[in-house]
Amino acid sequence: MKKYEIVKKKTLTPEISQISVYAPLLAAKAKAGQFIILRVDEAGERIPLTISSAEDGLVTVIFQKIGGTTMALDELNEGDCLQDFVGPLGLPTEVDNVGRVAVLGGGLGCAIALPVARALHQAGNQVDLIGGFRTRDIVILEDEMKQACTDLHICTDDGSYGYHGFVTGKLEALINSGVKFDRVFAIGPLMMMKFACKLTEKYNIPTTVSMNPIMIDGTGMCGCCRLTVDGEVKFACVDGPDFDGHKVDFDEVIARNATYMEQESKAREKHLCRLGGGAMNG
Repeated sequence: MKKYEIVKKKTLTPEISQISVYAPLLAAKAKAGQFIILRVDEAGERIPLTISSAEDGLVTVIFQKIGGTTMALDELNEGDCLQDFVGPLGLPTEVDNVGRVAVLGGGLGCAIALPVARALHQAGNQVDLIGGFRTRDIVILEDEMKQACTDLHICTDDGSYGYHGFVTGKLEALINSGVKFDRVFAIGPLMMMKFACKLTEKYNIPTTVSMNPIMIDGTGMCGCCRLTVDGEVKFACVDGPDFDGHKVDFDEVIARNATYMEQESKAREKHLCRLGGGAMNG
C-alpha cells in the first residue's frame, strides 16, 4: 500500500463522507479524542479532523463537505493518496471509570463522540450516548454508536426519529427521571456545547467539551486555535482539544470561528464553479 492511501471510502449522507487512510504508525499510537491534520495536495490548506477509529493500520476520519478543501477531499477515491496526513495530535481524552457517563454528540460531532463513548464504555463506565440530528434522514453511525455504549438515545429536531428535541432536552429528561450522571462529555456545534454546559452547571455535573477552533499547524506555534479557559489563554491543538466546559469562554470562541466565514464561502463557490466547468463565470 502507498503512503496515505485512501483504502476505504463510504458516503454516510449526501453531505458527509468517511475515509480510511493507510497510516500504520499513526494508527498504532492514536487514542480517543486525538486528531490529524491533512492536506489534499501540495497547494492545499491544512485542515484538522478528529480520528473516528484507528485499527489494522488504518485511520478513519469523517468529514462534512462544507468548504473548498473538504469538497476537494471528497473528490478523491479509493486508491488515491493524500499529500499529508499528520498525527496523532492533541491530548487524548482522559478515560477513567467514574460510574455513569453521558456523552452528547451533535450532528457530525457524533463521529467524534463515538470513539470517546467507546473508550469510556471499555473502561467500565455505564455510558448513555445521546446523538442529535436535524432529521432522521441524516442520522449517521447508529449501529456503531449502539455498540459503543450502554444505552443509545437518538434525538431529532423535527421528531422524525427518537426523542423529539435537542440532546440537552434528552439529557435533562434523564436527569429529571432520577439518573445520576458522574460526568458529561459534550461534542459538537459550539452552541450545543455552550448550552449543555449551562445545563450541567445547574446540576453540578463535571463536563468536558472537545473544542475545534480555527487551526493551522497543530503544534501551538501559529496561535490560531487559542481560546480562553478560566481566564487563561489556551491552545486547542496542544492543551486540548478537551477542556472543562464550565470554564470555556464560548462567546469568544464563537466570535473567532466566524472570522473567515466570507473567505470560506468564496472558496466553496470557487470550487463549485470549477466543478461546473466555469459555467457560472460565463
